[in-house]
Amino acid sequence: MAARLYEFYKDQVRKELKEKFGYANVNQIPAITKIVVNMGVGKDAIADRKAMDAAANDLGLITGQKPLVTKAKKAIATYKLRAGDAIGCKVTLRKDMMYEFLDRLVNTALPRVRDFRGISDKKFDGQGNFNFGLKEHIVFPEINYDKVDKIRGMDITICTSAKTDEEAKELIAKFNFPFAA
Repeated sequence: MAARLYEFYKDQVRKELKEKFGYANVNQIPAITKIVVNMGVGKDAIADRKAMDAAANDLGLITGQKPLVTKAKKAIATYKLRAGDAIGCKVTLRKDMMYEFLDRLVNTALPRVRDFRGISDKKFDGQGNFNFGLKEHIVFPEINYDKVDKIRGMDITICTSAKTDEEAKELIAKFNFPFAA
């Protein structure tokens, strides 16, 4: 069974984008290609191996996919960091998993953020990709607050096939993404 947001994209969003931007071909209509969720653990991962495991476990619960542990590329003596030390984890979501995550992010997690006034629409990179961060990973309902050892932030990148930021913003806004006014 396809994700609810994918069906919504196929049935409604594509038609609206085609009318607004006047695409001649269906393949020109922008789509969300992937979502990358990154959680940096930093100093905690160097001092305590369990912190890295806890972060990877939490990210796995949030995304429904096993995270890839990211390692330091070079040593930095000031931080007591060696090349190859685990410093974070990331997940790349595509297809149904991506749409399910986007659905939970927009409808469940973002409304639970304290003092939330929307996400700035100035975080596009010029090539149709949108980046933003969350300060607390506990806004996702999959995380049991009592079992969390430390509150961590996460970076979320929404990659689209749009050629311009205007097209990408219009695409993401169609999914009820809460941009700040």
